[in-house]
Amino acid sequence: MICFVSKYTNKEKCLLAGNTVHVDKEFLKKYMPDFISLLHYRIIDVSTVKELCRAWYPLEYANAPKKINSHRALADIRESVDELKYYRNAIFKSS
Repeated sequence: MICFVSKYTNKEKCLLAGNTVHVDKEFLKKYMPDFISLLHYRIIDVSTVKELCRAWYPLEYANAPKKINSHRALADIRESVDELKYYRNAIFKSS
């Protein structure tokens, strides 16, 4: 993972992103400190965006992609990416 991330991004530029990703960050800090040191200190938590959407944009929230909840790493990553893309297009529109 270190080689892969180092190949495509500069140190401390890559953001950790996903749903409830702070839990992943704590795991990485404990078990993969060399890897986590490559990442930016900020994270993008899609579940936070979802909760803001639920509170402030209920119609858009109702139309958000439904979770499959397979709890498989690649499927979860793809769901998080698709979910964030939806919020970007539905809420964070360019004016």
